[in-house]
Amino acid sequence: MRADRLMALLLLLQQREQLTAAEVARELEVSERTARRDFDALAVAGVPVYSIQGRGGGWRLVGGARTDLSGLTAGEARALFLVAGPASAAAPAVKAALRKLVRALPEPFRAQAEAAASSLVVDPQRWGSDRVRHRPPPRFLDELQDAVIRGVQVRLGYVDGNGAETGRTVHPLGIVAKGPSWYLVCDTDAGRRTFRVDRVSSAEPTGDPVRRPDDFDLAESWREIADEVDRRRTPLEVRATCAPDGTARLRMVLGDRLEIGGPTTDGRVEVVIRGYNEYALAGELAGLVEWLEVTGPAGVRDHLASIGSALVERYG
Repeated sequence: MRADRLMALLLLLQQREQLTAAEVARELEVSERTARRDFDALAVAGVPVYSIQGRGGGWRLVGGARTDLSGLTAGEARALFLVAGPASAAAPAVKAALRKLVRALPEPFRAQAEAAASSLVVDPQRWGSDRVRHRPPPRFLDELQDAVIRGVQVRLGYVDGNGAETGRTVHPLGIVAKGPSWYLVCDTDAGRRTFRVDRVSSAEPTGDPVRRPDDFDLAESWREIADEVDRRRTPLEVRATCAPDGTARLRMVLGDRLEIGGPTTDGRVEVVIRGYNEYALAGELAGLVEWLEVTGPAGVRDHLASIGSALVERYG
């Protein structure tokens, strides 16, 4: 984060010619003491900055110096713009300052630098009840992201869930980090598809340009994909009514599998709950009977009655 902040500070100096510690603190959301340390760090790194004391003072670049960006390689430019993209943890002000750098980049690097800023989406929610497992980055992650940024097709080798390996040519559109897993979103001859990067067995760029829809938005596309996966993982929908003071408890237990509707005539709240099957969902909902009354389907009500009878028989 500090390296990102120092780059943002340098860009601000070039844009405004003079800055105070208070202005930097406000722009980059840090303390004035941190801002002063950052100015000192720039000086130590060899950037020609100096301070003017007293009223109207501040920090300036010696002789209005500007950093020569022509020495950046294409890879360095892309790496810098990954910091400015939606997946970055950098503060909004840092991202905004970094995005201004595109105006100073050599022309051949601009398109790829801008593409880098939108090539990656991070979705912190894991799938369902999957345990969080920290994994090293998949083998072909860098190659696939490079193909997304350069806008070239890839001949992809892929091993499916049954262990069968296939090959196809894909049009990479973006990379998504979902919890500990990585996914490639792309167009294929069969339509939009998503591949787990850890199942990719080979990735060879073809050099042919990607077919990218003009209105494609990676974040929006991933939301649609994730919603569809969630519906497949939890195909059953249960209808119920809930006491108003129980909705917070239901949301804590069920998370995004709960949809809250409108009020009923008796002052309760209509809800829809998604689950995998009737018995498993009845087991979850049995502990919420104080607030919840299931109205359908009948199979879930039957399982709840059976669970209740078993509890009474065992615990009296």
